[in-house]
Amino acid sequence: MLDMTGMSGDRDQGSPPAAEKARAQRGRSLLSIFFWSLGGALVAAFIAGFFVYLKEIPGDPPLSIRPADGIVVLTGAPQRMTAAIDLLATKRGKRLLVSGVNPAITTEELKKQIPDFARLSECCIDLGHEAQNTLGNAVETAAWAKKHGFKSLLIVTSAWHMPRALVELERETDGIELDPYPVVTERMRERTWWSNPQTMRLLVFEYLKYLAALVRMA
Repeated sequence: MLDMTGMSGDRDQGSPPAAEKARAQRGRSLLSIFFWSLGGALVAAFIAGFFVYLKEIPGDPPLSIRPADGIVVLTGAPQRMTAAIDLLATKRGKRLLVSGVNPAITTEELKKQIPDFARLSECCIDLGHEAQNTLGNAVETAAWAKKHGFKSLLIVTSAWHMPRALVELERETDGIELDPYPVVTERMRERTWWSNPQTMRLLVFEYLKYLAALVRMA
């Protein structure tokens, strides 16, 4: 006859006790709760940080502008260039750097597009063709300021771009005084800009780039 007792004993030894199963299940539940809580906290921090970033976006250009050694405009929206030329024409700076100019755009084309550019280009405007992004703008600006011995700069760019631009510039310019001159584009002047999907997409991606700039600075 077969010894059924021995076989039953071997089967019992191969199966974990009910108490161990319960502990393992509780452990998995606690681990799951931990990761869900961590994910929720990260999402909440991201959203809170986004609203803090929105508050850092300037609403309008400063009412009073003190002169600086130089003016730097980061290429992008056409309004940026117009604002920078106006600042140079009113002697808010000695020279103007247009950073990140497309190599395909010539000085002659700019003279045709911007009336005051033709008058000021020979004496006081430098075109920078090397920069391809905001970090490149900062490197180009630092080299230009060092070449001319400038200790203060007036920075012209779109309002939504200003927080990240200042982070990148502060890291590269090594103590040069930076005064922001934000250009408020039409899309940001709309009272319900937050309901525009294109504007929200722009700001979310800009916020992500801003976070990356802060990480690099840290």
